[in-house]
Order: sequence, then structure tokens, then C-alpha cells
Amino acid sequence: MNIELIIRSNSSDIDFALLKEGRLIELHKDSNDNDFAVGDIFVAKVKKTLGSLNASFVNVGSEKDAFLHYHDLGPQLLSLNKFVKQIRSGKKTDYTLKNFSFEKDIDKHGKIDDVIKVNQNILVQVVKEPISTKGPRISSEISIAGRYLVLVPFSNRVSVSQKIEDRREKDRLKRLVKSIKPHGFGVILRTVAKDIKVADLDKDLQYSLERWKSLCKKVANQNANIPVKVLSEMNRGSSILRDIFNDSFTKILSDDKDLVKDLKIYIERIAPKKVSIVKHYNATEPIFEKLNIERQIKTSFGKTVSMKKGAYLVIEHTEALHVIDVNSGNRSNKANSQANTALEVNMISAAEIARQLQLRDMGGIIVIDFIDMRSAEHRNKLFEFMKAEMKSSRTKHKILPLSKFGLMQITRQRVRQERVIVTREPNPNQDGTVEAPIILLDKIEHDLDRFVNHPKYNGLVLNVHPFIAAYLQKGFLSIQQKWFLKYKKWIKILPRDAYQYLNYRFYDKKGKGLH
Repeated sequence: MNIELIIRSNSSDIDFALLKEGRLIELHKDSNDNDFAVGDIFVAKVKKTLGSLNASFVNVGSEKDAFLHYHDLGPQLLSLNKFVKQIRSGKKTDYTLKNFSFEKDIDKHGKIDDVIKVNQNILVQVVKEPISTKGPRISSEISIAGRYLVLVPFSNRVSVSQKIEDRREKDRLKRLVKSIKPHGFGVILRTVAKDIKVADLDKDLQYSLERWKSLCKKVANQNANIPVKVLSEMNRGSSILRDIFNDSFTKILSDDKDLVKDLKIYIERIAPKKVSIVKHYNATEPIFEKLNIERQIKTSFGKTVSMKKGAYLVIEHTEALHVIDVNSGNRSNKANSQANTALEVNMISAAEIARQLQLRDMGGIIVIDFIDMRSAEHRNKLFEFMKAEMKSSRTKHKILPLSKFGLMQITRQRVRQERVIVTREPNPNQDGTVEAPIILLDKIEHDLDRFVNHPKYNGLVLNVHPFIAAYLQKGFLSIQQKWFLKYKKWIKILPRDAYQYLNYRFYDKKGKGLH
């Protein structure tokens, strides 16, 4: 299995495309203006408490106040508050918890008004980013994620990912971590920790401890200007690699030199033998175009998603849930019965639905209307197949068996905005009588006259929609060839899947846009 991470950078955003055998399975965006990423830690101020909700609203600097429920306070809230108060006042300069006197746990059935007060400063972590009109969801149970383990201050618990099923391996990991973890810190061992040696676990633990100390130093130096961010989650590229990187990765490619350097440093730390797969892309053709990612995006994010053998999905989004309808389409019936045909189409659809949930990062309630199947054996086979397809998902989810009406329900944790990409564009032929390429040709040739004899001319490349590119290049004496005869210079035409029908732009051969 070949896994590739392709990274496209521009002035404000970075896009991350994860490919499995060349097929797009995940798409992420890291925006420079996202100040409230999952994992970010703040010293914040309590704005108000609501006894009816047993929760409080906390000012972390976002447009909408963050929501903090009593159950997200963590049992060691009093110890955390005491520690933060001591280091902010300068009474404590040792950021380990070796000699720290812990407070008793808060009552798990208690009331929010009994443990935190309005205008109180509190250390919190973002667990869900702002979505729609809601502010971030936060927790005061702090955790610092590393490659192999998650460090949990003010806890002594050691636990292992449920995805590690081997009992002996779980016991081995627990035994190793208990021998190296410092007092006052709990540890959660991640799935990738399986079969990892104690030296690598200790290295990762020390790295997380350094991040904890860095957090504490910032807390100590911030006696004003509350709220303030004291620890940022890793950049999106490093966090993706931290969570999913393994030996099956064959390529990490980016068009950003600085990001390539950062990723090499990170890979050097977690997998030194794999540093060579991190490479810089410096060709003039856009990276997502070159690797056919842009086209996959356009065909994967529409309301209708086509699949093999003529089947297709229709995906609808409502305020409360997502609805997915499975259709067999014009598929010819090659199976030996209608029941087998329904099962085959449903299995193909289940695999694509698992991909779509991950690709679009759909959260909340998802209802899937599969093709009806009367056989209990077939229904159970589909249910088990869907669970297997969703097993690799890093997002918490729950799948229910098919109901009597043939509906499957899935709940999937939502921690970020769903990825929505508009794949439809306005019809350029407003009255339906004029061909758009002819309209566009006059504009293109007007600009071509300006650029082709420009004193700084250094080769011309015309970027256009693939349909327009085909129009300009068709025939024995194409428009492109006519330009060559007219100007005595060859104009390169580059089809761009990302462009709308009437979009175009000229570049020189070094990739500099011409105006």
C-alpha cells in the first residue's frame, strides 16, 4: 500500500491531500487565521456560569465565548487551578509535579458554581473548533499529544488504545511506561505505540514534557492580557504525520520550501530512515494539477458521487443530519439474482461512503438509505463490511445495524468545520445561444497581443479550463497553431481543473503571473 501526502501552499492557506494508491482519501486545510485549533491551550477568563446547563461560557478570545461543561472540567481541576496560581505568582518555578501537593478530586456529580467563579482565570484546551454560530468547545482536562503517547498532567493513570487488542502487548506497554513516567503525570498510549521500544517511548515522553514546561513558562510570564494562548497545536502537516505516519508512506511532497524543511526536521525526529521521502516540488505546473488531485476534488465533493459499475450516491446536508441515498443507476444486472445485485451495489457504496465521511469530515448524525435487502445474512454482511471500512478512521464514531426500513445510522464526532467545496459554477451561456469559447477567445487574444511582444517576455503559458484548452487545440490547424504562425512564438496551453469555465490567466515560463 502506497500512502502519499501532497501539500499545496499559498499566501493564506495550506491544503493537505492524503492519497492511497493515488486516490484521494483525506483533504485538510490549515488557515493562518485559525487561532482556535483543536489542541490549543489558553489561559482564559470565565465570563458567566449557567446552573441550568451546569456549564460556563469562557472568554478565550474568539468571536463567540467558548463552552465549558462541568463534565469537561476534569477531576483534578482544583489541583490545576492551584498549580496555575502558584506559577503565575512566582511561588513555583519547578514545573514538574514531583513535589506538588495535590488537591482532592471534584465531585463528578457536582455543580459548576461550586468550583469556578465569574472572572476567574482558568487553563483550558480547545477540543472542538468554532462551528457555524457556536464558539469553541473547551476542556480544563489538559493533554499534550505526542507521536506514541498522550501526556496528561495531574493524573497517575496509564491506559492503552483500545485498537491495540493483544493483551500481552498492552501489559508490556503499561509496564514500560510506568517505569519511565514522572510523578503526577498520566499517560495514554496511542495505537502507533504497538511494538515500540522503551527508548523511543521515553524520547517521545521527554518531548511532551518539554512542551509542558514551555507552556508553564508562558503562563508564568503572562500576568496580564488574559486570554492568551500558551501552547499551540503543531502545524497541520506535522499533526497529520504524528497521527498517521507509518512505513507505508512513500512520498511527502510540498511546493513550500520552508514547510519542507519543517517536515524534514519532524520526520528526522520520529522516523529518521524516512527523511528522504520528503521532497520539494518546484515545477511550474500547480502541484494539485500535476498529480490529478484537483480533478479528484471536483468529482468527489458534488451532491452526486459516481462509483464504478454505474452506481452513484446522492448526499444531502440538513441542519440536523446528513442523508446519503444509494442508487444502482444504469448498472447492468450481471449478478445471478436481484438480491446479489443489491448486495454488490451496497458493498461498493459502503466503501465509498466511508471514504466520503473521511474526505468531507462529515460529523453528527449520518443516515444512509441502502438498496433494500431481504436477506438477514446480506444485511449483517453489509454491517460488518461497513465497520471494517470505518475501522481506520481516527474520528470517534458509532455504527448501528440496518433498521427494518433498510436505513443505517452512523454518528461521527465533529471537532472541526465540515469540508465543503462548491463544484458547480454559473452557466456562461446566459441565453443558451452563444458558445462561451468564442466569447472568451476575443479576450484571450486581446491580452495575448499585449503580452507576446512585451520587452520582458520570457515565454508565455496560458492557463485555462480543460474544455477551453481542448477548444484552442482541436483540429489540424488549431487556434494555438494559428497563434504560432501569427506571432512566430509558441504559446503553451496548460489545462487547469481548478479554473471555472471562463477563467484564464497568462504566466511566463518561470510561473510569474502577467497582468
